[in-house]
Amino acid sequence: MNGRLSNATIAKLPVEVLVPRYPGNSVTPGIVHLGVGAFHRAHQAAYVDACLADGESDWGIVGVSLRSPDTRDALKPQDGLYTLAIRDSAGEQLQVIGSIQSLLVAPEDPGAVLAALTDPRIRIVTLTITEKAYLRAADGTLDSAHPDIAHDLANPASPKTAHGFLAEALARRRTAGTPPFTVLCCDNLPANGATLHRLMVEFAKLRDAGLGRHVADEVAFPSSMVDRIVPATTDADRTRIGQQLGVEDAWPVMTEPFRQWVIEHRFPAGRPAWERFGVTMVEDVGPFEDMKLRLLNGAHSGIAYLGLLSGHATVDRAFADAAIRQFVDRLWAEAIPTLPQDAGLDTTAYTAELAQRFSNTALAHRTAQIANDGSQKLPQRIVASALARLEAGLLPEHLSLVVASWIAACAARGGALPEGHFTDPLDAALNELFGRNLPTAETTAAVFDLAGFANGHPERQRLIEFVATHLVHFKQGGPKLAFAALGIGNEQPRLAE
Repeated sequence: MNGRLSNATIAKLPVEVLVPRYPGNSVTPGIVHLGVGAFHRAHQAAYVDACLADGESDWGIVGVSLRSPDTRDALKPQDGLYTLAIRDSAGEQLQVIGSIQSLLVAPEDPGAVLAALTDPRIRIVTLTITEKAYLRAADGTLDSAHPDIAHDLANPASPKTAHGFLAEALARRRTAGTPPFTVLCCDNLPANGATLHRLMVEFAKLRDAGLGRHVADEVAFPSSMVDRIVPATTDADRTRIGQQLGVEDAWPVMTEPFRQWVIEHRFPAGRPAWERFGVTMVEDVGPFEDMKLRLLNGAHSGIAYLGLLSGHATVDRAFADAAIRQFVDRLWAEAIPTLPQDAGLDTTAYTAELAQRFSNTALAHRTAQIANDGSQKLPQRIVASALARLEAGLLPEHLSLVVASWIAACAARGGALPEGHFTDPLDAALNELFGRNLPTAETTAAVFDLAGFANGHPERQRLIEFVATHLVHFKQGGPKLAFAALGIGNEQPRLAE
């Protein structure tokens, strides 16, 4: 290969590779992004790249890693450039993205991150920090006892958390008379803008009552819904992309052709014209968010855990399993009635498109990757739908099986599944509770207590009973018996509803 992808080598790339249609030195920063991982680089950064190419040169991205320097170390020698490989069964299109103008690592230099956040040119802060990084207690409020929250409250000038960085930056901007930036959450949280707003108000009030009122009244937190499948990049991907480019790319990103972004239109400090490139601007993102969480993300979790337990390493292989395919159809049939019925959602077209995306053999989306952090993901993806069905007098047979399959997959690690195959923030507590043995009916309730599933809900006990029944089937005969009990993969009738 002839060197490394960078501003110096980009002109030498093959003509079929799409490259930024703007000079990098013409771009000024307008967005700080917290959590600059693969999803951000396949999604928000790609949309911003299109805006920059359209002449909106004041929306460059300052990327911030809150933990690891890996992304910075990979992309800094490349002038922030990286390859987006858009793959489906028909082929692959390579596009070099140039919207990330600089990269910072928060633990190395929190002052530099705060300087970027207080720059008057920054008008939007976006976040993809994963569900667990919002540091919520079991009841959904801020986990004020978390050691990182305690650190940030005691050391506001050297924060560790997104909460600490945002609060300190907003406080400094307020003191300087600089208008606040808009905070745009792009993680899979229910009502993610409103959720983050509430958490930030709680955090700010712990610092100062006046700052709490400022965050509550003056800072915009629009909700958004994001959707694009982004598998983890492998060494084989790096080798293949490098051969096609003729130069090395230390961290290309793999993705699918489909992408979606729905955003509430509340940006008092301005925003890029994202709608020119397919973003849907709405007054209320809630129905779109619910559809994505419950149909795409919920199905993904089911495919991941049941796929792992059935020996399938990737989504496309799991989805090609006739039993899992039938299960997903039934899962959707249970979840769809829990969605808003008056929001104009086309669930038939949406699930048909999902089936096509799950069948994409080119992505090799690992089930173990999706399986991470289940205790943080399942409440909004699965538990909410299951409780809604119980409230309506309907049964959550397939939804509850996803919860049981998460527990079964956790217990299988170190046995049928490799140790550390996927991780969860509750691993230590779960191992202490049941180790490699499936919980009994009694300990299933303890798992719900640990994860905070359905806390305080009147239908909580009934949901626990459904999950405990599935776990008996897993213990006696694995996923095959769990499916058979629902009439999947055999001639037995389904349980009456």
